[in-house]
Amino acid sequence: MATGELNPNHYPAQRAAKVVQHYLNTRYGSPYRLFGLQRVHSGNAEDVADSGRKYQLEISVQEMIGNTTEKCSAEVFFAREEQHRSVEVQALCKDILKIDTKAQEEAFYQQCKMNQSLLSAQNLPDSNGHIEPDMKPLWHLGTVASSFVMLNQSTENTLYNMAQVANITQLPTENDQLKFDCHILLHEMVSQEIVHWKLLFTWSPVGGVKVPHMEQLPHCHDCERSTNTN
Repeated sequence: MATGELNPNHYPAQRAAKVVQHYLNTRYGSPYRLFGLQRVHSGNAEDVADSGRKYQLEISVQEMIGNTTEKCSAEVFFAREEQHRSVEVQALCKDILKIDTKAQEEAFYQQCKMNQSLLSAQNLPDSNGHIEPDMKPLWHLGTVASSFVMLNQSTENTLYNMAQVANITQLPTENDQLKFDCHILLHEMVSQEIVHWKLLFTWSPVGGVKVPHMEQLPHCHDCERSTNTN
């Protein structure tokens, strides 16, 4: 792996920057707030003793629903694989995290709680890339929940993108938390593999998105991997 100044358009800088996107979504994402990596301006990598590698980045992050962009600083630390530690992220963004979506979130929350029938959707987006407007909050929630998987699974050798919410089903509300069962498809860009995960997650305007259970769906009978994050 290269150290020192990185080409912002090459994989090492792009991989580290993508992890920042996943981190921001796990911390601040909602049905009406979704973050994406727009551009890597600069990157630097350094080995940290025998423990791993640290990336320092200047990136532009886009809040994709409101179409607001801000330049942010971030630091990403990948521990060596044998340490089996999750990636560590610090990000400094001033204004983009302050976007007020409380009214939209509360309205959606109350709608979901009061609905006589539980929400469900399939194939977000469909084969033509289309999502019905009233289904977009579910797509955003599924994408935020998928960020927990992508953040947890990211290494220096991976680059994950969200591909599709294959299906998402609202479950009965518990403790004022909306609860969802979700099957997502992730695109791992390096291997070009489509990876299937089953998620159980909750959301409320106060509590945000929590993913107590994530399970990778197997490609064969011996390939199942399950992760509990309680």
